[in-house]
Amino acid sequence: MQLQATNSPFSQEQADLLNKLLPGLTDAQKIWLSGYLIASASTQAAPAAAAPAASPAAAPVSKDITILYGSQSGNGHGISKKAAKMLEEKGFRVTLSSMSDYKTNQLKKVEQLLVVISTHGEGEPPDNAISFHEFLHSKRAPRLEGVKFSVLSLGDSSYEQYCQTGKEFDARLEALGATRLHDRVDCDVDFEEPTKGWLEGVLTRLTESQGGAGIVAAPTAAPTAETPSAPSAPAAESAYSRTNPFEAEVLANINLNGRGSNKETRHLELSLEGSGLVYKAGDALGIYPHNDPELVDLLLAETKWDPQAEVVVGKQGDKRPLRDALIENLEITVLTKALLEKLAPLATNPDLAQLTAAGNEAAVKAYVKGRDLLDFVRDYGPLQGSAQDAVSHLRKIPVRLYSIASSQTANPDEVHLTIGAVRYDAFGRARKGVCSTQTAERLEAGDKISVYVQPNNHFKLPEDPSTPIIMVGPGTGIAPFRSFMQEREETGATGPSWLFFGDQHFVTDFLYQTEWQRWIKDGVLTRMDVAFSRDTDEKVYVQHRMRQHAKELYEWLDKGAVFYVCGDMKNMAKDVHQTLAEIISAEGGKSLEEAEAYLTEMKKSHRYQRDVY
Repeated sequence: MQLQATNSPFSQEQADLLNKLLPGLTDAQKIWLSGYLIASASTQAAPAAAAPAASPAAAPVSKDITILYGSQSGNGHGISKKAAKMLEEKGFRVTLSSMSDYKTNQLKKVEQLLVVISTHGEGEPPDNAISFHEFLHSKRAPRLEGVKFSVLSLGDSSYEQYCQTGKEFDARLEALGATRLHDRVDCDVDFEEPTKGWLEGVLTRLTESQGGAGIVAAPTAAPTAETPSAPSAPAAESAYSRTNPFEAEVLANINLNGRGSNKETRHLELSLEGSGLVYKAGDALGIYPHNDPELVDLLLAETKWDPQAEVVVGKQGDKRPLRDALIENLEITVLTKALLEKLAPLATNPDLAQLTAAGNEAAVKAYVKGRDLLDFVRDYGPLQGSAQDAVSHLRKIPVRLYSIASSQTANPDEVHLTIGAVRYDAFGRARKGVCSTQTAERLEAGDKISVYVQPNNHFKLPEDPSTPIIMVGPGTGIAPFRSFMQEREETGATGPSWLFFGDQHFVTDFLYQTEWQRWIKDGVLTRMDVAFSRDTDEKVYVQHRMRQHAKELYEWLDKGAVFYVCGDMKNMAKDVHQTLAEIISAEGGKSLEEAEAYLTEMKKSHRYQRDVY
């Protein structure tokens, strides 16, 4: 494999030098060089100091390690489980816990701590990390002088507050006196490679503290906190995953909206036959989408790049024809500040220098919002250099996660999705959602699409089938609740259920109407309240229906109901949360502060669950 600036941490000049040197080395020379570099890095990381006086006995280094994760979509949880398994194989005793389940009074007893944390939305902690984040930043947080720690931060560089929560945890742990075991690593949506590097770096530091590489698996190592000590025979794991997606065949692709609707919501049915993929109600399906070929052709026409020119894509140095790479591999629909800065040296329009001049940060932020690569090329092109010079700065198309709208118990070889097509006009051009319009316009029965299952352990039906549930899901937020009802119908769950659903028009936008009506008739769904905002002079949303039934809603909560909300985080979910707090305050005779504390306790006990985006 040839080293490139795109598949290694080296500049292109350094990569070229290494490509000339490495092929001529013997195996013995490579082994010697590897050892030299490791020793050199270790020496630089720990500068020499005067040798201390010999002590009678060195203090034993702990083999206990705690891994805490905060995860909204499930990636952080998966990484944490992988880290726990790797460390246990090296003889460490691992405690693995979600931040929401962790007892904070145990924190001061921890000696070695790994934090895996995602940033949700605009710099916010994920739901299952909110209370721990607040605790750590409060006056109640203990001093942590004896703790060694490292943070893996997950985020999306298209957001301004990229990896903000991870940065806050890293800084706060240091401020409390903890010492870094290994530097924080920030991961973009393509997180596999940096995660691997972080795990290897952490393991190296831990084994160094244990006296070298002599750590071996300990047969008596305690299981992780999340692992039962004597599990029953598990189901065979599928060979398909995020890194090896399954090519699922499209069985059906139906528009759920009626004629005349302002929306297009697709009901997608995919075959999982032969995949071995397993999902639970509440999980998500990851889709690897493709860019619109029409947009790619517009970009190629504007840049005058040869569509068949081979370019290197990915960290493994794979080569693909440029047009294929732009359609299937590279993100071109999002322009970020970081990408603007990387492309600036290639731009020929002198106006770009004025835009990116010091002090114009607000103007840059305003420019990149809502624009894409084609906008940049038209505004500040033509671009100098080759196509490779430009595309080497583009990241991989991010996976799209969709809440699963079916129960595997009811549909053993299928998975269903509910996807709203995104279309709008901005800056003089029509814009389209990458995955949603691929589904709506370019995916037919018989076609195949790359998918994998993303578990979501923080959005699940209660274990006790008699537990009442309240579901709030406007628009496509209805998807997981369809899976809940299918599951409850199949398993004969007896607990009452209440759905709040909203959209624009009753006649055209009542998604899965006949199914809900049948579930009401059969008693699977106890009650349903709907809000169609464009059917009345005054707009009515789900939170208004909640207020209309505040007394009954509080009674359900008081009887132990689990409250679920799925949908838009910025507006709907915040409005629903505020409404819920006000209902608890008014009906429960509490102050708003006490109502918020009530909701916090609900979250800790998994009685308030959100699947928001």
